[in-house]
Amino acid sequence: MTFYLLVKVIHVSTAIISILGFFVRGVWMMRSSPMLNVRWVKIAPHINDTLLLISAIVLVIITSQYPGPVAWINVKIIGVIIYIILGTIALKYGKTKRVRIIAWCLALLIYSYIVLVAISKNSLLIFSLSNV
Repeated sequence: MTFYLLVKVIHVSTAIISILGFFVRGVWMMRSSPMLNVRWVKIAPHINDTLLLISAIVLVIITSQYPGPVAWINVKIIGVIIYIILGTIALKYGKTKRVRIIAWCLALLIYSYIVLVAISKNSLLIFSLSNV
């Protein structure tokens, strides 16, 4: 296995773990589960997301597809920032459960869009989908 392929597998795996964890924590939030206050539930996502970020940076360096000239990477970065903001509203800072649920749903949509952009490498994917 090449170094690139290893890093890509780590990146995709941690992205899948990240969204699965976010989904489960969102369900727990809706059910007011005490699991949200368990220590490992609070720590594990940070470890996983750090590995996700490191693998993303390594992939950018390996492929020389730096933010700026590569439009789809810029879209992914903006999408990740929006996803993080919505995720923190959904799981931490939302004033009401309704606000948290709406933020959680929007974060899941943004995550889906990020994945579609990553697969298609098309920064204008949103415009392409509207023409279908």
